[in-house]
Amino acid sequence: MADTPEVRAAVAAQRRDLVELLGGFDEAQWEAPSLCAGWRVREVVAHITMPYRFSLPRFVFGMIKARGDFNRMADRAARADTTRYSDAELLASLRDNVDHPWKPPRGGFVGALSHDVIHGLDIVVALGLDHPVPADRLRLVLDAIEPRNVSYFGVDLDGVRLRADDLDWSYGEGAELTGNAQHLLLALSGRTLPTGTLHGSPAARFTRAG
Repeated sequence: MADTPEVRAAVAAQRRDLVELLGGFDEAQWEAPSLCAGWRVREVVAHITMPYRFSLPRFVFGMIKARGDFNRMADRAARADTTRYSDAELLASLRDNVDHPWKPPRGGFVGALSHDVIHGLDIVVALGLDHPVPADRLRLVLDAIEPRNVSYFGVDLDGVRLRADDLDWSYGEGAELTGNAQHLLLALSGRTLPTGTLHGSPAARFTRAG
């Protein structure tokens, strides 16, 4: 989808929602593990806000130090930033950049929305909170999924069809695996979900990714 005003508004709305949610968190919730392997809630927030702090030269230097491995670079940055900044400062960084124009390479503003939605769910689902992503926002993310996105997260969907039971959406072909749309999005993103979240074929292999 093109970078329309609708998408940019959805990005800002997603960030505002996350600011409101995180603003009510206590110390234990910031310290709680997320669905990103090895990251607490605070590392996830540090990662979400990383683009607001990283200039292009700093990003390139970090990638060189990580030998071109983005996940390694992002992990180091998140851990360093949770040492450098307080939870309140990380939250302020998100609040102050609701309208920030960052977008991932080749991803456009839909990519920025996907980034914020998925990492928001990493927090919400891990903590067992009832804080669903609005259907119109979720639909923008789901409709933009391409095979390269799935392969990036190491997910094998050969012979598997994912079908949402709360939205008119499916992905892939084969034996059916069902669940709510935001859980399916997390599965596509390589997250390990609580037992019983998805139903149907056991054929899909999901690998957990940060």
